[in-house]
Amino acid sequence: MNTVEIGTSTVSNFIDGQLVPGSTGRTQDVFNPATGRKARSVCLSSAADVDAAVKSAKAAFPAWANLPPLRRVRLMNKYLALMNAHKDELARAITAEHGKVFSDAKGEVERGIDIIEFACGMPQLLKGDFTDQVSTNIDNWTLRQPLGVVAGITPFNFPVMVPAWMYPIAIAAGNTFVLKPSPIDPSPSLMVAELMREAGFPKGVFNVVQGDKEAVDAILAHPDVQAVSFVGSTPIANYIYETGARAGKRVQALGGAKNHLVAMPDADPEKVVDALMGAAYGSAGERCMAISVAVLVGSAADKIIPLLVKRAKELKIGNGMNDATEMGPIVTSVARQRITGYIEKGVAEGATLVVDGRGYVAPGHEEGFFLGPTLFDHVKPGMTIHREEIFGPVLCCVRVATMEEALNLINNHEFANGVSCFTSDGHAAREFGRNVQCGMVGINVPIPVPMAWHGFGGWKRSLFGDMHIYGEEGVRFYTRQKSIMQRWPDSIGKGAEFQMPVSR
Repeated sequence: MNTVEIGTSTVSNFIDGQLVPGSTGRTQDVFNPATGRKARSVCLSSAADVDAAVKSAKAAFPAWANLPPLRRVRLMNKYLALMNAHKDELARAITAEHGKVFSDAKGEVERGIDIIEFACGMPQLLKGDFTDQVSTNIDNWTLRQPLGVVAGITPFNFPVMVPAWMYPIAIAAGNTFVLKPSPIDPSPSLMVAELMREAGFPKGVFNVVQGDKEAVDAILAHPDVQAVSFVGSTPIANYIYETGARAGKRVQALGGAKNHLVAMPDADPEKVVDALMGAAYGSAGERCMAISVAVLVGSAADKIIPLLVKRAKELKIGNGMNDATEMGPIVTSVARQRITGYIEKGVAEGATLVVDGRGYVAPGHEEGFFLGPTLFDHVKPGMTIHREEIFGPVLCCVRVATMEEALNLINNHEFANGVSCFTSDGHAAREFGRNVQCGMVGINVPIPVPMAWHGFGGWKRSLFGDMHIYGEEGVRFYTRQKSIMQRWPDSIGKGAEFQMPVSR
């Protein structure tokens, strides 16, 4: 990655195989959350910049789509090898701009690599169906073809993994791609683009347009963008879905979450607490699959709460590049202020604040955007901190009497991304898995993010669109089916046929 350095003063676009500055002159500051200091700037692109990227992708599409899938994935395999070789550099870049601990950042890169590896099987995934003699002297087959130029709009919390949920599958299937990453941590997107160039992908196959809402709206309005994938908050997901669909685009928009972990009375309290600590406070809770609500059934609460309090107070917080750190800073000062507002609201609405993370200062990083782990007990379903997505290191504990009550609590929530149940009772686990209304379910697994070949997606207001992201659902999203029926002149009867064709 010779041309992209994490210390670059202004992070630019990557269009038609080269770095291109934004045309507007507008920029946004990029911070190191651990120090609280500005590290660099990122350009904020205009509709003209988006148009340039789309034009490049459109020009590259015919030749790329016509390339045999096997030749496309040979390049993807080269890219896979480069990603594996540079994963530490990518992880350091994530930690520098997002703040998550290095081991977590490296795990993010590795999960993104899983999707790239899955995309390398595209020749098999694109195979169609064939029926011989579907009717007299007629054969019928289906095939899947790429859409054209497709775009991804991705969030700050996984600047490598979430884009990798999209572009490897889209590109291996024969599309060309325009990525609009978050301006909060934009450098990894250019590092990825450089590795794709090094792997030998043709100009225009993969483009990066930095920016804010102006760039997003330009993507949604552009007539040559055929499909848009989005991951972010529910209000923006709703906007992306409605706006893109109104413009005739195929859209998958993944929204917010309020993920619950149900602890049954027979669950091992130590294992539940281990799970909650990692799932609630890992990455400072800035994950769409973070557990933000612990639903403690019956006697489980009195066993688990004291252990949670002790462990939360012992959590090691600091710079993510320190090997001893378990939780890094919040991504921005604005996000920290928003999370603090939710803590204040929880107190005002009557929840019991048993661990207060406000006012935490990391030694040696006094200007960093730090917030300590926060734990509430006796949270009620009507409270704001239970209804709304906080997206920070705040865990809400709700006490219920039965599993039925726990299921009703979860099923009545507007979000339905992920959920978990800890129990040693197989029947309880089966009933929970069958009856919970949620897209991804873990049984004694706190964060049930599916592997690359299964696909990711929630229900209700956690997903707008018909198809989940990555896996075979991703292949279907980035391709469309074509059905071909064929017969030859010598088998065609004489005379016009006026009835609806039927199988004979």
